[in-house]
Amino acid sequence: MRLVRLSRMRRLSLVGLLLALGLGLLGAGCLSGTETTATPDTVVGTVPQSTTSTGNLPALKLTGNATAGKAVFASQGCGGCHTLAAAGSAGNVGPNLDQAKPDLQKIVTRVTEGKSPMPAFGGNLTAQQIADVAAYVKQSTGG
Repeated sequence: MRLVRLSRMRRLSLVGLLLALGLGLLGAGCLSGTETTATPDTVVGTVPQSTTSTGNLPALKLTGNATAGKAVFASQGCGGCHTLAAAGSAGNVGPNLDQAKPDLQKIVTRVTEGKSPMPAFGGNLTAQQIADVAAYVKQSTGG
């Protein structure tokens, strides 16, 4: 195999040509000023479902007992995530309930259906327990 020696001028010309080609290819894609996004062809895992209310909130039809709701709040560990002065809790994962002052419908919806990162308690608590904890939170916050 014989190596071909190029003159200095030809080497510079070849390097220049390669640089021009490289920049031309970059300019056609990355530096063209157009915006692209990465869009997967397939999704691996699960896609989060909508957190809008299904409307199936039987606890809204019940009268809650705030005293019983205090016990539910404590037994379910709500204070580990939420700040609520009446419960003596200072959790900071979920909203500060004293500041948020949620209304009854919002409390019942969130407790029943959850909203990330809060899990849904509708499968674990009875409608009466949900009505009770909602009455407790509402009464405690003035929501």
